[in-house]
Amino acid sequence: MVDPVRSSLHVIAIRQRAIVSDIPLQGHPNTAGAAQMIRVAISGIPGRLATATAAGIAASDDLDLVALYNPNRGGDTFGGMPISANHDEIECDVVFESTDPTVVMDNLRAWRKAGLHAVVGTSGFTRERLDEVRSFWGEDGPGCLIAPNFSIGAVLMMRFSELAAPHFTGVEVVERHHHDKPDAPSGTAIATAARIAAAGGSSHEESSELVAGSRGAKVEGVRVHSLRLEATLSNQEVAFSKSGELLSIHHVGTEYTSFVDGALLAIRYIADTKGVTVGLDAAIEAAAR
Repeated sequence: MVDPVRSSLHVIAIRQRAIVSDIPLQGHPNTAGAAQMIRVAISGIPGRLATATAAGIAASDDLDLVALYNPNRGGDTFGGMPISANHDEIECDVVFESTDPTVVMDNLRAWRKAGLHAVVGTSGFTRERLDEVRSFWGEDGPGCLIAPNFSIGAVLMMRFSELAAPHFTGVEVVERHHHDKPDAPSGTAIATAARIAAAGGSSHEESSELVAGSRGAKVEGVRVHSLRLEATLSNQEVAFSKSGELLSIHHVGTEYTSFVDGALLAIRYIADTKGVTVGLDAAIEAAAR
């Protein structure tokens, strides 16, 4: 089993060497052998999640970073690698897609047309958007994993909330993210609320709003509150209540390295999978077998 502390420190060290110091991300030594390497492209460089994931790939023994994509940075280099602005130039096994919600659907259509597997870390996937991806991606082609959050702790937070939901009469979700996050609620909050609702949870609706929106958004019957603050990365609390007791399930992410282990699990999982998978749960379970 991978030691998460050792893994995170390794990722930080590689990121400092390969990205900050501009040492090439390609050609890192590996022990798995070239025949077993999964070739990965990253769409969304130099975004923060994309950058952390690139560092994790550079540190791995079985993944090979072969291409970078950003339509606004074509011709630039990052970590010694050229950035492509053309979908057709990307040749790989798996694309790690970490771009803006306004362009992610067009990118996914391009990757599907090219027959590439995809792992999607872009936020903002509602039930309607997921249905749209399923409609054009299909079930018999490459795999596409869409995860609202790659943090193992965040995935467990959602799972624990799902387990708690039938045993409480009220629940609300409060998510806090960095002030320049482009969407609200977060994909994690939407997914959490949907899973709670499917398990039978809901929010109390007895209060009337003196100011519109003061009770937050409603996602499938669950109230969600979004805060955008400086000095915050990712922070979500799920608060349950019933007569005589409260339960708070709280996850805090402090660095983008917290997403790396889950992102690499997803890449390894989807490389041998067909159709659309939502969430990181299946990849975590597969890795444990």
